[in-house]
Amino acid sequence: MRYRLDIGYDGTAFHGWAAQTGLRTVQGELETWLGRVLRLPGPPVLVCAGRTDAGVHARGQVAHLDLDLPGPDEVAGTLARRLRRALPDDVVVHRVTVAPEGFDARFSAIWRRYAYRLADRASDPLLRHTTTTIRGELDVERMAAAGNALLGLHDFVAFCRAREGATSIRHVQGLQVERLADGRVEVGIRADAFCHSMVRSVVGALVEVGTGRRDAAWLAHLLDAPVRATEVPVLPARGLVLEEVGYPPDDQLAARAREARARRTLEEP
Repeated sequence: MRYRLDIGYDGTAFHGWAAQTGLRTVQGELETWLGRVLRLPGPPVLVCAGRTDAGVHARGQVAHLDLDLPGPDEVAGTLARRLRRALPDDVVVHRVTVAPEGFDARFSAIWRRYAYRLADRASDPLLRHTTTTIRGELDVERMAAAGNALLGLHDFVAFCRAREGATSIRHVQGLQVERLADGRVEVGIRADAFCHSMVRSVVGALVEVGTGRRDAAWLAHLLDAPVRATEVPVLPARGLVLEEVGYPPDDQLAARAREARARRTLEEP
């Protein structure tokens, strides 16, 4: 039986999501405690919607695991209660539910939404672990206008760290820049998926435009780059939060998973 876990974590003390020998990671922490609370012979394997890098936070991470145990509804309830008591303070499992047929936390997702928060003036020190301070005042309207060029289906190779065999073609469905009530600037970006370091690089490019160091045409032309653009700064991880993951209706989960496994091309409708 497959189970869905809705997870949040403060990424400050984690070396990212993916399990790594000798390092504290979100996946490693969760798999260890899952094995313990269920008294399994070994830790189960979690599959997440989006692997976050070291220092990146999540408010709406989603993962699944497969367990061969009787009474799935009871298992889900027991697991949620025991994890709530057992897990350290910087990670929480909000819900454990029996996943619908065809559900895959990674491949069934139709979008992920991230938010990156910036401070260009004095800000609340209690927010320092989730905010990146930058030099220079940000022009929010200028950033928002420049970001429109990134909407749609593009090859984001200029913004991504290359991974062998992986495509950098992504569909950005929304990008907003706004000044929050507390004075910080928030960049929200939603896409079908993200390649490695893409959000931090996109926001880094927007900051270049927002401070006046670059113009909107420079950002738009980055989409024509054949390789990663070295002039695009990659901002620190601490300002980035995985806010939410979206899925289609239950009867479309399996079809979406098959579609997502296919290699992307720019000729897609």
